[in-house]
Amino acid sequence: MAIDYQERIPNNVDLAENRTLQRALEHWQPHFLDWWRELGPSDFLDADIYLRTATSVDAKGWASYGTVKMPDYRWGIFLADAIPDRRIGFGDEYGKPVWQQVPGEHRSTLRRLIVTQGDTEPASVEQQRLLGHSCPSLYDLRNLFQVNVEEGRHLWAMVYLLHAYFGRDGREEAEELLARHSGDRNKPRILGTFNEPISDWLSFFMFTYFTDRDGKFQLKSLAESSFDPLSRSCNFMLTEEAHHMFVGETGIGRVIRRTLEVMKELGTEDPAAIRAKGAIDLPTMQRYLNFWFSSSLDLFGAENSSNAASYFATGIKGRPDEANYPDHICRDGSFHLEMPDGKGGVAAEDVPMRNAMNEVTRTAYIRDCEIGVKRWSRLIAKAGYAQELKLPSERFRRSIGVWASQPIDPEGCLIPTAEYQAKLAGWLPSENDRSFIKSLMHRVTEPGKMAAWIAPPERGINNLPVEYEYVHLH
Repeated sequence: MAIDYQERIPNNVDLAENRTLQRALEHWQPHFLDWWRELGPSDFLDADIYLRTATSVDAKGWASYGTVKMPDYRWGIFLADAIPDRRIGFGDEYGKPVWQQVPGEHRSTLRRLIVTQGDTEPASVEQQRLLGHSCPSLYDLRNLFQVNVEEGRHLWAMVYLLHAYFGRDGREEAEELLARHSGDRNKPRILGTFNEPISDWLSFFMFTYFTDRDGKFQLKSLAESSFDPLSRSCNFMLTEEAHHMFVGETGIGRVIRRTLEVMKELGTEDPAAIRAKGAIDLPTMQRYLNFWFSSSLDLFGAENSSNAASYFATGIKGRPDEANYPDHICRDGSFHLEMPDGKGGVAAEDVPMRNAMNEVTRTAYIRDCEIGVKRWSRLIAKAGYAQELKLPSERFRRSIGVWASQPIDPEGCLIPTAEYQAKLAGWLPSENDRSFIKSLMHRVTEPGKMAAWIAPPERGINNLPVEYEYVHLH
């Protein structure tokens, strides 16, 4: 079936003029739609949803609002505007012109990075596919679907690069992006966090706050790439990623506000009493936070990484906001890295700065995570309670890097293995916690109404009221 490219696939990559790319996408698009119908949001294919669609990269076009059924969503292909005479911003090729085509010597590395980024996008849609059945409001249901369709568009962005710049290998990789599935025992998604089940909305809010924030930093790193089409793709993706983190931060904030209302009403901080009233106690939220934050930390890779050094040296992947650093070569610098000494203590070693690029990015990510966590704790303090939410140590519950499999408590202290194993269950969501949270997950679809465990948002979407019917269910 012929496609009206500008209408069906809004783009700024001259898709209508590129017959080779058209044929590739005409083959891929039906497979994508089949995947969406099978593994996208379950049972909502006919719902009319108030969604934002990107139709161009300018301020007017990147956020066009309207009602649409998800299978009819216009997944577009957009690159941020080109920077005239853009130069490589870091590494051994610093100052040379950026690449408009893939250099042969970097072909496999760039393809692997694009595939890994692309794999996360459909993975999160698959993880969240059943959440619509337990939405706390139509406002939240619409936000879930907005996140889902934008993850779908981000998949399109990576598939475009694979098809346009990597020939047959790229086309085969694009097919594989629809063949792997989150949590599949035989063909799981590439990164571990994207195989974790997300069966309740507290997990969804934690995922969009912590794991999508990892996505932000990965996209920022790739936006520095000397491969200009990748850089421009990621720069535009970042405009949409902000909404996903907004959903997480405000979602958790609203859960806390409702919990504080119940605590004040009951005159107690007792978790059992708060749960009996149908709200989520703060210690349970802390355990969910511990789980998703520690899981997301591993996505940055090892602290001392020869791959990271190679990516930086060759100009393939930089640091987020590279322009903010004084030294863009980093050939002589070092990074002070702490690690276990093998005797139950901590040792320090200076490693080459290029090898520490994963850790530099992870450190920036942690600082960014702290902003929202401090905001949530201020809500609690303002209500008159001494409890607070806080990030566990970046050493806690790691499975990659120098701290992998180390018995470390949330404060970052090495403790005896037996003590760690005895206490770990108390630091993470228990089966009882998960069962309780699941018991709260009853769908609320009357416009303006909210589930009892979450407060309403402060404002609606695109200047519409909170009680607007954002999703029309047939």
